[in-house]
Amino acid sequence: MTSTPDPETLIDLRGVRFQHGPRVIFDGLDLTIRRGQVIAVIGSSGVGKTTLLRLVGGQLKASAGTVRVAGVNVGALDRKGLFALRRRMGMLFQQGALFTDLSVFDNVAFPYRENTDLPESMIRTLVLMKLQTVGLRGAADVMPSQLSGGMARRVALARAIALDPMLMMYDEPFTGLDPISLGMIGRLIRRINDAFGVTSIIVTHDLNESLLIADRVILVADRHVYADMTPDELRTTTDPFVRQFVDGAFDGPVPFHYPAPPLNEDLFDRAAPRH
Repeated sequence: MTSTPDPETLIDLRGVRFQHGPRVIFDGLDLTIRRGQVIAVIGSSGVGKTTLLRLVGGQLKASAGTVRVAGVNVGALDRKGLFALRRRMGMLFQQGALFTDLSVFDNVAFPYRENTDLPESMIRTLVLMKLQTVGLRGAADVMPSQLSGGMARRVALARAIALDPMLMMYDEPFTGLDPISLGMIGRLIRRINDAFGVTSIIVTHDLNESLLIADRVILVADRHVYADMTPDELRTTTDPFVRQFVDGAFDGPVPFHYPAPPLNEDLFDRAAPRH
């Protein structure tokens, strides 16, 4: 008997396995994300946080298990079906990825011109509304090279939400921003999520900002979801591994030293090859 998908579940990963060559990134990863939530995905560098976004977006395919978005098995889609699903997703890249030879206006207009048959008069209205959302309507004629890092990230966000996606994915949206811009982007993510009924996944190393805007925090470690907590639960947990990550502690379950023989043994082993 096949169970009926929960209509409130937007993303459902079950038993996901993925590897790059011999290196296994995920093995038996399970994750459920409900509609309307802001989810922060944290973890050490190289554990597969960005890989998780690529699996959800269909850029990568799991070698085992299923990845479902809005009830659709992403891994089973053909090229046409995958592109149709991606049009319902928005992506904010770490550096914004604006088209440098297009103005702010034309960058935000690009998704409309590529994916719709709307007249230019309607596109103009929609672009200005999206720029108003991120506070940059007055910069419509500015070129990307004239923008600060924070402003460029906000333009990229306006472009990402142009087609009113059901899902927004953010890959390190806070990296390289000054404190004011960082706080501004964080609050925009939360405001857009709530105002437009979006679901958001944020891959980030900025735990402090994530705790201010996220409904849940997912800690990825050891090839699976190690912890799934609310911000309050994360702040008060006594789990040694989670505490070391949250506190940025030097000592803990994650060792400082890469596995090696005792120092004296290494120093005085005259038969060892010279590096």
